[in-house]
Amino acid sequence: MTATPHRPHCEVFDVAVIGGGIVGSAIARELSGYDISVALLEARDDVGDGTSKANTAILHTGFDAKPGTLESRLVARGYHLLSDYAKATGIPVEHTGAVLVAWNQEELDALPGLKEKAEANRYEHCRIVDADEVYRVLPDLGGGVLGGLTVPDESIICTWTTNLALATDAKQRGTTILLEHAVTGIDAGDDVTTLHTAQGEVRARWIVNAAGLGADHIDRLFGHDRFTVTPRRGELFVFDKLARPKANKIVLPVPSSRGKGVLISPTIYGNVMLGPTAEDLTDRDNTATSEDGYDFLLTKGERLMPSLLTEEVTASYAGLRAAIDHGDYLIDATPEQRYLLVGGIRSTGLTAGIAIAEHVTGLLKEAGLTLRSRGDLPDPPQMPNIGEAATRPYQDAERIAADPAYGTIVCFCERVTEGEIRDACHAPVPARSLEGLRRRTRAMNGRCQGFFCGAAVAALRTQHHTHDGCSNQHKDNR
Repeated sequence: MTATPHRPHCEVFDVAVIGGGIVGSAIARELSGYDISVALLEARDDVGDGTSKANTAILHTGFDAKPGTLESRLVARGYHLLSDYAKATGIPVEHTGAVLVAWNQEELDALPGLKEKAEANRYEHCRIVDADEVYRVLPDLGGGVLGGLTVPDESIICTWTTNLALATDAKQRGTTILLEHAVTGIDAGDDVTTLHTAQGEVRARWIVNAAGLGADHIDRLFGHDRFTVTPRRGELFVFDKLARPKANKIVLPVPSSRGKGVLISPTIYGNVMLGPTAEDLTDRDNTATSEDGYDFLLTKGERLMPSLLTEEVTASYAGLRAAIDHGDYLIDATPEQRYLLVGGIRSTGLTAGIAIAEHVTGLLKEAGLTLRSRGDLPDPPQMPNIGEAATRPYQDAERIAADPAYGTIVCFCERVTEGEIRDACHAPVPARSLEGLRRRTRAMNGRCQGFFCGAAVAALRTQHHTHDGCSNQHKDNR
């Protein structure tokens, strides 16, 4: 990636942000709005390739957060910030609404308390409804529903595009993105901290740790021992687009101490998702699916919506959430070390990310970082639409007339065009692999999972091979 455009490349960055997920990218973007130099370090070969890519992709109102917590405040604030940012950048969002479904008397009795919790979080739009009303809006639910709680402002969003938009915005504001820079050690000097990485040393005056699953390891490198990350695996089924009419709203369970539980949700790509499971592991790289996970989801699905299980499963996948033994976000500055921890963000980080970045910036100011706003910020990036609710390139006659590549479909399952593959390879934060192309375009994400289109997509990737794009070369990051 290129160096900051408004100043020459700095040997010493003012701030280095560790972690290129949604939260880290949001922090880099926010800080790049000030007259400082910022580096964003990511251990993998692409932004958003860790926890952020396997989020359940729900834009949360924060109605069920614990009132009075930092998480509840930042999720509520982040909902509005991300909603506005999505409009400005073209991130796909659908305001589907959600219904929290009670299947037994205990869950039904919990609904008034959940409504009160929502109101304590200043969300006033929840409504308790009877079983007839639940079945009216969700007729395919299984038998036995006793009632529900509506949450009309819960929405679905593209987590991939969100991460990419924030990272692209950060880069265009001047952030230097350093991929394959896993931090393995630190040396803290009087004024500068040296981060030892797989690609060499990176030096910065201030360090922000937004490393997700690795945040506790980084924290210990700074001499702290305040939390431990437990990777919590969540497995999901993605059903074919023909199933979408069955679930035009998010179906939420009554939450428990283990989390929000198994839900049914439409996706912005036109599918229906069932999951996630919640299994604590020790291996922080274990994103394999499991037989037990499948059995659990099938059992839950049979209860929640039996007819859904008659539909074809397009894909199954697993993601890891960074669970910690702490009841709230753990965001804390250590001014004497010029270091700030952003830990324990969990799945709500998608919604709260921009608000977390605001909060982090305020803490850095209080800790002594001098921040002067810039007046020359570029406009937010305009992201390619990969959602079904708006016009996609293959449907845009005017665009195809101007550039026939947008009328040449490569992935027929997902209607991805040659022009989109080309654009993803040459974008400001380009795809560097087939998986990167998948997240940017939906190519290979449909029924055939790349069986039919994989060779054509790979050929286009080779054709548009550049050092900044779909290449395995990383010289630009060193």
